[in-house]
Amino acid sequence: MRLVTYTDGAGFERAGALIENDGLIVDLQIAYRSMQGRESPEFASVLALIEGGEQVLEHARTLIAKAPSAAVIERATVKLRAPIQPPPQMRDCSCFELHLKQSFAAARRARALRTPDPEATLKAMNTGADDRVIETFNRQPIYYKCNRFAVVGIDDEFQWPSFSKAVDFELEFGCYIGKRGKDISRDTARSHIVGYTIFNDMSARDAQAKEMSGMLGPAKSKDFDTANIMGPCLVTADELGDPYDLDMVARVNGEEWGRGNTRDMRWQFEDVIAHVSRSETLYPGEFLGSGTVGNGCGLEQLRYLKPGDLVELEVQGIGVLRTRVGTATKDD
Repeated sequence: MRLVTYTDGAGFERAGALIENDGLIVDLQIAYRSMQGRESPEFASVLALIEGGEQVLEHARTLIAKAPSAAVIERATVKLRAPIQPPPQMRDCSCFELHLKQSFAAARRARALRTPDPEATLKAMNTGADDRVIETFNRQPIYYKCNRFAVVGIDDEFQWPSFSKAVDFELEFGCYIGKRGKDISRDTARSHIVGYTIFNDMSARDAQAKEMSGMLGPAKSKDFDTANIMGPCLVTADELGDPYDLDMVARVNGEEWGRGNTRDMRWQFEDVIAHVSRSETLYPGEFLGSGTVGNGCGLEQLRYLKPGDLVELEVQGIGVLRTRVGTATKDD
């Protein structure tokens, strides 16, 4: 299934599923009501659907297959939100070593370019702090907790943060937890994943450069309204198949800026789930991001976005997450 959350004409959020090459949406509650003569709380939202477990998900598949025409609407006539907006919890991990290495190298190069002799400055730079991060990365999955209230969907405009002049995208994908669990083993972790989506982790690079020396990870550089863009849909695990052989492509205004493949993940989601769930319960609907694929952001090339740009992030089997970059917001 390709599950979505959309807003109807009255502004209410509804749970649906994309069909017919994503051109149509089956409204699950309307389909259920048409067949059963009543509504069900399990089809009130995508989160409720997931919380209902596999039996409810299977019922949703039946509704989609037998949906009456009254439950089918044109996708172009509605606004898609993130699949779950907001998720109960979200963490963004660092699973691609190439991105880490290239980002560190680009950041050093950017600092060196502000000096009279960039080449000499680069050679003299101490890379110890960066090397320690890579060492930690190779010992265990690393992650930070995101601002879940900054999650938006494909039809929302990204609002440029007023405090930044260097805004960047990040090409990621991520998984949603499908069932509750604690101390989950790596061998059973796949069964806790209900599905996947594309994640654009928008970042204020100038703010990030200032705060990372504080050694607490990213903060304001990723905490601002509309920073966490997800969609266009949640593709269930059974439909996507192998999540570790998917091409990933980033384009800005139609120009390809980078590409990679999920096979390059140093840590897979099963590793992340086993690590995160140690002495900690994970709940249905929680989101885990993959971190940026190598070559999957502007920073690695010292290129940044500008207002009006159209960012397109494509992940094979999931779709294309399109985002229009808006103008700077004003602080209240």
